Amino acid sequence: MSSPPLSKLDYLEQVLKLYTGFAETPARYSRIDRRLVEDLYQKQIAFEDVETAIYLAIARRLMRDENAPKLGPIRPLHYFLPLIEEVRSAPLSPEYRKYLRGKVAAFQNKNTIQDRD
Repeated sequence: MSSPPLSKLDYLEQVLKLYTGFAETPARYSRIDRRLVEDLYQKQIAFEDVETAIYLAIARRLMRDENAPKLGPIRPLHYFLPLIEEVRSAPLSPEYRKYLRGKVAAFQNKNTIQDRD
């Protein structure tokens, strides 16, 4: 069951808030990022697909082998385009989407606690 479509303003706000809400992404979005979100809205890319792609990318980055070379921060929102296409071509179940959100939240909480120590 999918949620009702968002207005353009709600879509823009929710995607940009999600995008800037991770330590791996910029704290502020650029004009180019906003334009990309407008394009995604015009192409009727579901918010759930964008959200899932962002969580999938963040989860993959956070859960990589700790001995692997450190990745630099994500700069443009365009980074997520291949993942949006991946999610659209092979949709994930609602349960797996929930799992991803939980794993990312748990990892971020763990790191927040460790940063305070």
